[in-house]
This record gives sequence, structure tokens and C-alpha cells, in this order.
Amino acid sequence: MKNLIVGLVIVGVIGGIGFLIYQNNSLPGEHDELAQCLSDNGVKMFGAYWCPACKQQIREFSKSFKYVDYVECSLPNRGGQTANCEEQEITSYPTWEFSDGERVLGVLSLGKLAEKAGCKF
Repeated sequence: MKNLIVGLVIVGVIGGIGFLIYQNNSLPGEHDELAQCLSDNGVKMFGAYWCPACKQQIREFSKSFKYVDYVECSLPNRGGQTANCEEQEITSYPTWEFSDGERVLGVLSLGKLAEKAGCKF
């Protein structure tokens, strides 16, 4: 009987954690509208998975980053740059490219990104 109760408690805890994770992932992100507006307005972020500044920029968007038009430039194991990024002459990460062709290097505040792209923030 004791093992049954312990088992039910464990199943309940695991189920509760799973529900909380599902609930959190199904809620909209704080910056979804901005991220979607950037993409809709032709803004791209070129970056690399190993780049600390890129990770910082991604953290600023939090889960809304999934709406940003992101281009991964690094090959696996930091084995060089993708052909696409070489052709685009990307030399620094992150590189933000706007619809008019202007590029800005480095981490940008969400407010600055919104301003340059004509999005509300």
C-alpha cells in the first residue's frame, strides 16, 4: 500500500510538472508582436550558436525569439561559416540586416530594433 501511495505521488508530481511546462509554452511571449513585426518588415539576424552576444540578444527576446528571422552562420563544431553567410559577407555576430539593406553589428536593444524597423514597442 505504501508503495502504491508513493507511486501515485510521483505520477502526480510528474504530471503537474508536465502540465506547467505545457501551460508555459502555450502562452504568448512578451515580445511576440515585436518579433513578428521585425520578420514581417524584412529584418534578419545573422548569428552563430556559440556566440555569447547572440545568446544575449536571444535572451532579450525570450521565447518570442522563435518569430525572429534568424540565420545560423556557423557550421557544426565551429567548423567555419555557412556558404550563405559567406556570400552575404557576414563578418561579425550578431549582424542585423534591415529591409533597406542597412546592417548593424552587435546586440541592439529591443527599442532600437523596433525604431529602425518601424515597429511598435
